[in-house]
Amino acid sequence: MANREKEQVKPLAPVADRISSDEDEATFYSKKLRRRKYIKCCGCITALLLLPAIAIIVLAFTVFRVREPEIKMNSVKIDGLELVSGIISGTSINMSLTADVSVKNPNFASFRFGNASTTVYYRGTVVAEARNPPGHAKARRTLRMNVTVDVITDRLISNPNLISDISSRMLAMSTYTRIGGRVNILKIVKRHVTVKMNCTMTVNITSQAIQDQNCRRHVKL
Repeated sequence: MANREKEQVKPLAPVADRISSDEDEATFYSKKLRRRKYIKCCGCITALLLLPAIAIIVLAFTVFRVREPEIKMNSVKIDGLELVSGIISGTSINMSLTADVSVKNPNFASFRFGNASTTVYYRGTVVAEARNPPGHAKARRTLRMNVTVDVITDRLISNPNLISDISSRMLAMSTYTRIGGRVNILKIVKRHVTVKMNCTMTVNITSQAIQDQNCRRHVKL
Protein backbone atom coordinates (compact mmCIF):
# COMPACT_ATOMS: atom_id res chain seq x y z
CA MET A 1 0.00 0.00 0.00
CA ALA A 2 2.81 2.36 0.88
CA ASN A 3 4.62 1.47 -2.32
CA ARG A 4 1.60 2.40 -4.43
CA GLU A 5 1.32 5.80 -2.74
CA LYS A 6 5.00 6.44 -3.45
CA GLU A 7 4.56 5.52 -7.13
CA GLN A 8 1.43 7.67 -7.55
CA VAL A 9 2.89 10.77 -5.94
CA LYS A 10 5.03 12.58 -8.46
CA PRO A 11 6.70 15.89 -7.78
CA LEU A 12 5.39 18.90 -9.73
CA ALA A 13 7.69 20.63 -12.18
CA PRO A 14 9.33 23.72 -10.80
CA VAL A 15 7.58 26.99 -11.54
CA ALA A 16 10.71 28.39 -13.18
CA ASP A 17 10.79 25.54 -15.72
CA ARG A 18 7.20 26.14 -16.87
CA ILE A 19 7.79 29.85 -17.36
CA SER A 20 10.89 29.15 -19.45
CA SER A 21 8.97 26.75 -21.68
CA ASP A 22 6.18 29.30 -22.28
CA GLU A 23 8.71 31.99 -23.13
CA ASP A 24 10.42 29.76 -25.72
CA GLU A 25 7.11 29.01 -27.40
CA ALA A 26 6.17 32.71 -27.51
CA THR A 27 9.58 33.60 -28.93
CA PHE A 28 9.22 30.92 -31.62
CA TYR A 29 5.84 32.23 -32.78
CA SER A 30 7.11 35.81 -32.65
CA LYS A 31 10.07 34.96 -34.87
CA LYS A 32 7.79 33.05 -37.26
CA LEU A 33 5.46 36.05 -37.49
CA ARG A 34 8.36 38.41 -38.15
CA ARG A 35 9.69 36.06 -40.83
CA ARG A 36 6.33 36.07 -42.61
CA LYS A 37 6.20 39.87 -42.49
CA TYR A 38 9.76 40.02 -43.85
CA ILE A 39 8.90 37.70 -46.73
CA LYS A 40 5.79 39.75 -47.59
CA CYS A 41 7.79 42.97 -47.43
CA CYS A 42 10.48 41.54 -49.72
CA GLY A 43 7.79 40.34 -52.13
CA CYS A 44 6.22 43.82 -52.27
CA ILE A 45 9.59 45.49 -52.87
CA THR A 46 10.45 42.97 -55.61
CA ALA A 47 7.10 43.57 -57.29
CA LEU A 48 7.60 47.35 -57.16
CA LEU A 49 11.03 46.94 -58.77
CA LEU A 50 9.81 44.53 -61.44
CA LEU A 51 6.86 46.63 -62.59
CA PRO A 52 8.99 49.56 -63.88
CA ALA A 53 11.42 47.09 -65.46
CA ILE A 54 8.58 45.32 -67.27
CA ALA A 55 7.13 48.68 -68.34
CA ILE A 56 10.52 49.78 -69.73
CA ILE A 57 10.91 46.52 -71.65
CA VAL A 58 7.42 46.85 -73.13
CA LEU A 59 8.07 50.47 -74.14
CA ALA A 60 11.44 49.52 -75.62
CA PHE A 61 9.77 47.03 -77.97
CA THR A 62 6.76 49.25 -78.80
CA VAL A 63 6.84 53.02 -78.32
CA PHE A 64 10.60 53.51 -78.06
CA ARG A 65 11.48 51.13 -80.88
CA VAL A 66 12.61 53.02 -83.99
CA ARG A 67 11.20 51.42 -87.13
CA GLU A 68 12.35 51.97 -90.69
CA PRO A 69 10.52 54.68 -92.67
CA GLU A 70 9.34 53.46 -96.06
CA ILE A 71 9.66 55.38 -99.34
CA LYS A 72 7.53 54.58 -102.34
CA MET A 73 7.48 55.97 -105.88
CA ASN A 74 3.79 56.19 -106.76
CA SER A 75 3.83 57.77 -110.22
CA VAL A 76 5.98 59.76 -112.63
CA LYS A 77 4.67 62.50 -114.90
CA ILE A 78 6.77 63.66 -117.86
CA ASP A 79 6.02 67.03 -119.45
CA GLY A 80 7.40 68.08 -122.86
CA LEU A 81 8.55 64.64 -123.94
CA GLU A 82 6.50 64.69 -127.16
CA LEU A 83 8.65 67.52 -128.49
CA VAL A 84 11.76 65.38 -128.48
CA SER A 85 10.76 63.33 -131.50
CA GLY A 86 10.53 66.51 -133.57
CA ILE A 87 13.67 68.21 -132.30
CA ILE A 88 16.21 65.45 -131.89
CA SER A 89 19.21 67.70 -132.49
CA GLY A 90 18.08 70.57 -130.26
CA THR A 91 19.05 71.19 -126.63
CA SER A 92 16.57 73.92 -125.67
CA ILE A 93 13.56 71.70 -125.10
CA ASN A 94 11.69 72.43 -121.86
CA MET A 95 11.15 69.06 -120.31
CA SER A 96 10.34 68.31 -116.68
CA LEU A 97 9.63 65.26 -114.62
CA THR A 98 7.34 65.18 -111.58
CA ALA A 99 7.56 62.20 -109.24
CA ASP A 100 4.85 61.42 -106.71
CA VAL A 101 6.74 60.10 -103.68
CA SER A 102 5.29 58.89 -100.38
CA VAL A 103 7.12 58.55 -97.07
CA LYS A 104 5.46 56.17 -94.62
CA ASN A 105 6.40 56.65 -90.95
CA PRO A 106 5.53 53.59 -88.80
CA ASN A 107 6.97 55.13 -85.59
CA PHE A 108 5.12 56.62 -82.62
CA ALA A 109 6.92 59.93 -83.22
CA SER A 110 7.26 62.23 -86.22
CA PHE A 111 10.06 61.72 -88.72
CA ARG A 112 11.65 65.03 -89.72
CA PHE A 113 13.90 65.17 -92.74
CA GLY A 114 15.77 67.96 -94.44
CA ASN A 115 18.45 66.37 -96.57
CA ALA A 116 16.62 64.72 -99.43
CA SER A 117 17.74 64.25 -103.02
CA THR A 118 16.53 62.46 -106.13
CA THR A 119 18.54 61.44 -109.20
CA VAL A 120 16.87 60.21 -112.38
CA TYR A 121 18.64 57.92 -114.86
CA TYR A 122 17.72 57.04 -118.41
CA ARG A 123 19.46 53.87 -119.55
CA GLY A 124 22.29 54.45 -117.08
CA THR A 125 22.80 58.17 -117.82
CA VAL A 126 21.91 60.89 -115.31
CA VAL A 127 19.24 63.07 -116.92
CA ALA A 128 17.85 64.90 -113.86
CA GLU A 129 18.85 65.77 -110.32
CA ALA A 130 16.87 67.55 -107.63
CA ARG A 131 16.90 68.54 -103.98
CA ASN A 132 13.65 67.73 -102.27
CA PRO A 133 12.16 70.26 -99.83
CA PRO A 134 12.39 69.45 -96.11
CA GLY A 135 9.35 68.12 -94.32
CA HIS A 136 8.10 65.74 -91.68
CA ALA A 137 5.93 62.66 -91.66
CA LYS A 138 3.61 62.57 -88.65
CA ALA A 139 3.57 59.61 -86.30
CA ARG A 140 2.13 56.49 -87.95
CA ARG A 141 1.14 58.51 -91.02
CA THR A 142 2.17 58.65 -94.68
CA LEU A 143 3.42 61.88 -96.24
CA ARG A 144 2.98 62.33 -99.99
CA MET A 145 4.95 64.94 -101.89
CA ASN A 146 5.57 65.88 -105.50
CA VAL A 147 9.17 66.29 -106.59
CA THR A 148 9.59 68.24 -109.82
CA VAL A 149 12.93 68.31 -111.64
CA ASP A 150 14.10 69.79 -114.91
CA VAL A 151 15.46 67.19 -117.31
CA ILE A 152 18.92 67.70 -118.82
CA THR A 153 17.64 67.39 -122.38
CA ASP A 154 20.94 67.20 -124.21
CA ARG A 155 21.83 64.05 -122.30
CA LEU A 156 18.41 62.59 -122.99
CA ILE A 157 18.13 63.27 -126.71
CA SER A 158 21.71 62.18 -127.36
CA ASN A 159 20.79 58.63 -126.38
CA PRO A 160 20.24 56.55 -129.56
CA ASN A 161 17.48 54.50 -127.89
CA LEU A 162 15.20 57.47 -127.25
CA ILE A 163 13.38 57.46 -130.64
CA SER A 164 12.53 53.76 -130.44
CA ASP A 165 11.36 54.14 -126.81
CA ILE A 166 9.09 57.05 -127.70
CA SER A 167 7.66 55.09 -130.63
CA SER A 168 6.84 52.19 -128.28
CA ARG A 169 5.36 54.64 -125.76
CA MET A 170 7.43 52.98 -123.04
CA LEU A 171 10.38 54.67 -121.35
CA ALA A 172 12.82 52.67 -119.23
CA MET A 173 14.08 54.75 -116.29
CA SER A 174 15.65 54.36 -112.86
CA THR A 175 15.81 56.61 -109.82
CA TYR A 176 17.93 56.98 -106.72
CA THR A 177 16.44 58.73 -103.69
CA ARG A 178 18.19 59.55 -100.44
CA ILE A 179 16.46 61.02 -97.38
CA GLY A 180 18.21 61.85 -94.13
CA GLY A 181 16.31 62.79 -90.99
CA ARG A 182 15.69 62.14 -87.34
CA VAL A 183 13.11 60.37 -85.21
CA ASN A 184 12.56 62.01 -81.81
CA ILE A 185 10.43 59.99 -79.36
CA LEU A 186 9.25 62.02 -76.33
CA LYS A 187 12.61 63.85 -76.37
CA ILE A 188 14.12 60.70 -74.86
CA VAL A 189 15.06 58.55 -77.84
CA LYS A 190 16.70 60.44 -80.71
CA ARG A 191 17.82 58.44 -83.71
CA HIS A 192 19.23 59.63 -87.01
CA VAL A 193 17.76 57.76 -89.94
CA THR A 194 19.03 57.62 -93.52
CA VAL A 195 16.87 55.98 -96.18
CA LYS A 196 18.26 55.10 -99.61
CA MET A 197 16.12 53.67 -102.38
CA ASN A 198 16.99 52.48 -105.89
CA CYS A 199 14.10 51.92 -108.31
CA THR A 200 13.95 50.65 -111.85
CA MET A 201 10.74 51.16 -113.75
CA THR A 202 9.06 51.46 -117.11
CA VAL A 203 6.99 54.61 -117.62
CA ASN A 204 4.03 54.52 -119.99
CA ILE A 205 4.26 57.82 -121.86
CA THR A 206 0.56 57.83 -122.79
CA SER A 207 -0.96 57.06 -119.37
CA GLN A 208 1.97 58.38 -117.29
CA ALA A 209 1.68 55.20 -115.24
CA ILE A 210 4.59 53.25 -113.78
CA GLN A 211 4.90 49.65 -114.89
CA ASP A 212 7.25 46.88 -113.79
CA GLN A 213 8.60 48.85 -110.86
CA ASN A 214 11.26 47.20 -108.75
CA CYS A 215 12.67 49.03 -105.70
CA ARG A 216 15.40 48.15 -103.25
CA ARG A 217 15.54 50.06 -99.98
CA HIS A 218 18.42 50.41 -97.54
CA VAL A 219 17.88 52.01 -94.14
CA LYS A 220 20.62 53.06 -91.72
CA LEU A 221 19.56 53.69 -88.12
